[in-house]
Amino acid sequence: MNIAVILAGGSGRRTEQDVPKQFINVYDKPIIIYTLEAFQKHPGIDGIIVSCLEGWGEILKAYAREYGITKLKWVIDGGESGQASTRKALFELKGTCKNGDIVVVHDAVRPFVSGEIISDCIAACQRYGNGLSAIRFQAETIVRSHDGISGDEIIDRKDIMRVMTPQAYRYEKAVWAQEEAQRQGITDAVYINVLMAKLGERLYFSRGSAKNIKLTTMEDIEIFKALYTAEREDWIK
Repeated sequence: MNIAVILAGGSGRRTEQDVPKQFINVYDKPIIIYTLEAFQKHPGIDGIIVSCLEGWGEILKAYAREYGITKLKWVIDGGESGQASTRKALFELKGTCKNGDIVVVHDAVRPFVSGEIISDCIAACQRYGNGLSAIRFQAETIVRSHDGISGDEIIDRKDIMRVMTPQAYRYEKAVWAQEEAQRQGITDAVYINVLMAKLGERLYFSRGSAKNIKLTTMEDIEIFKALYTAEREDWIK
């Protein structure tokens, strides 16, 4: 069984909007629904759980009914951080998920995730035990800095991978990592891959895409609109 774990607990302060960014409408549809539709349509996803911003759970359920997100089985309140929201979702699945099942963790505000990315993420996890959507860093020069003012070390771009979500893990390993974090007092792992690395686990990459952007600012949302419009025009053609 493959369960999508959607992280939607952020308040989105950087968008400076009254509505949390995952619920901002783009072409009359909330951003989170674009994300959920990608997992709804994917034949390899059996169910969806959302760690939602407190107070927005019932609104999300109403949107899910409106847009036919039938795979949405659980909506829980998120935590104070990405790590806490992921932990709460994983612990909620105890008794449902078994050893060998896969959880696919994804940001609610990455609505341009494709079916191919989800498939490759799951396939990498089936082969290696985890799969992190990633692309090689091919843009600007990377300079290491400790103060944000100056730096004296160039990091070779060929050694850098940009990791994003979705990320797939064996359920039992993901739970182990969260329980181990509690035992060791680790609270600053924003993403589960950061937690895994802190615990000494080797991470494996799956297919990513530069289009799979995280919508953090209003500028990001404008980029998503442009990408969506361009793709929709291609469909019409």
